[in-house]
Amino acid sequence: MSIDRTGSGSARPLLELIDVSVSYSGGAVRALQDVQLTVHEGQIVVLLGVNGAGKTTTLSAISGLLPYTGGSLDSGAVLFAGQDLKGRNPAARVQRGISMVMEGRRVFPDLTVDENLTAGGFTRTRAETAQTRAQILEMFPILAQRRRQLAGLMSGGEQQMLAIGRALMQRPTLLMLDEPSLGLAPLIVEQIKNYIVDINRQGTSVLLIEQNAAVALAIADYAYVLDGKTVARQGTGAELLADSSVQELYLGVAADGRRSFRAAHDERRKGATS
Repeated sequence: MSIDRTGSGSARPLLELIDVSVSYSGGAVRALQDVQLTVHEGQIVVLLGVNGAGKTTTLSAISGLLPYTGGSLDSGAVLFAGQDLKGRNPAARVQRGISMVMEGRRVFPDLTVDENLTAGGFTRTRAETAQTRAQILEMFPILAQRRRQLAGLMSGGEQQMLAIGRALMQRPTLLMLDEPSLGLAPLIVEQIKNYIVDINRQGTSVLLIEQNAAVALAIADYAYVLDGKTVARQGTGAELLADSSVQELYLGVAADGRRSFRAAHDERRKGATS
């Protein structure tokens, strides 16, 4: 069976959010409203939105972390491989095949690279953990070189590779990444992008939140834009790259090809504070 990589066909999605609404503070603060989103097998799906749009909340709803962040799923459903995830805790969702790399990397700084990877395979047997760790060290040669180094002494880019490797220790069907390029140099961002593409080519579906919209949309099969706590736009990566409103808001390009007012304003602020 061929998979529809635009998300619009009849093949059953790997992940499906159906009218998901989320609130915080006992319902006082609405974070998401009737969000619908799908990820099909083999896809890279990108989720864009300004700060506070609900991107991380969306990943928390999928991963089962909402109760631990003070949030609640008020209505709707999160389906994975056709099964409702309601009532399943984060560990159970990891066992189902969902792994997440959180914003800020969050490696264990006082553990070595090897120990971080071993911790990532907490639901696997010792033999499975050893085999997967060897494959990840082959994928990320810098981690193989740093196996016995404390994670807290590594560079930001190395820590991000470790965080991704740790998430892959579970051999997930779906890998979710929250701002993997945040705070990294352009050369490292390019490396991280290439790793994401390689991971996807090896069969893992990807749901990606990324501040660098140009990089994200360039590799996206499909993308969603959150605005006003709900999905405001969606389409293939190429379609959203060509969307003038997306260009102006996320790429700093106005409809006539010039820098947008927002981009020029941001540049002036940066110059004033540098």
